Amino acid sequence: MVNTIQKGPFTFHSIIGGYDKNITYLIQTPETERVWAVDASVSIRGLPCELKNRIAGIFITHTHGDHVAYLDQFISENPEIDIYLFEGSSYKRFDKKFTSISDGDIINIDQFPVKVLHTPGHYPDSCCFLFNDSLFTGDTVFIGRTGRTISAGSNVRTLYRSIYKKVLTLPQDITLFPGHDYGPKPYCSIEENIKMSPLLQAEDEDDFVFRMEEYEHSRIP
Repeated sequence: MVNTIQKGPFTFHSIIGGYDKNITYLIQTPETERVWAVDASVSIRGLPCELKNRIAGIFITHTHGDHVAYLDQFISENPEIDIYLFEGSSYKRFDKKFTSISDGDIINIDQFPVKVLHTPGHYPDSCCFLFNDSLFTGDTVFIGRTGRTISAGSNVRTLYRSIYKKVLTLPQDITLFPGHDYGPKPYCSIEENIKMSPLLQAEDEDDFVFRMEEYEHSRIP
C-alpha cells in the first residue's frame, strides 16, 4: 500500500512493509517528477512503473540489514541510480559505487537542497536527511520515542548527542518521518514529538541514559 501526501514542493509516497513495519519513502520533485528514495527496506516490485522507473537516487539512513534489504531491486530497476551512504560506513555488499556523504553536506536534487545530518548512536553510519521542512530520521528518532541502542555499534550517549544537539535544535515545526511505523501516527512535528515522548524530555545526558535504561526494562517485546 502506498500512502501519498503533498509536503511543500514535494510529493511524498510512503510504503510500509519489510522486516518490521519498515517504511521506504519515495519523494517526487515538481520540476521533473523524478523520484528520490529514502531507504531500501520495502520491495518496489509491485509499484507503478511511473514511480519505480523514475528513481534517480536513494538516501540510506543506515546500513542495518532491514534498511538495505531491497537495495538489489532498486539497482535492478534503475541501474544508474545514485546511492548516498555515509562516508564512514563499512557497507560493501554490491559492486555498485556509492556516493559518500558526510555531516553537513548539501545534495541538490533537481535544484532542491537536501542537508545531511550524521546522527550516530543507533548505528555508527546513521544519518538523517532534511528535505525543506521534512526530516527523514531512519532509526534515530521514531514517533513517540527514540531509536534503541542494543545492537553492535550502538551507543546511548552518542545517540543523546545526535538527538539533542542536532535534531531537537532544528526549528520545532519541522516534520519527522521515521524509518518504522511504530508510533501513534505516521509523522509529526519535532515539537509534538517532544511532548509525547519522555525520552525526548531529558534534562541532560545522564538523565537520558537513565530514561533509556528504564524504557528497556519496561518495554514489551
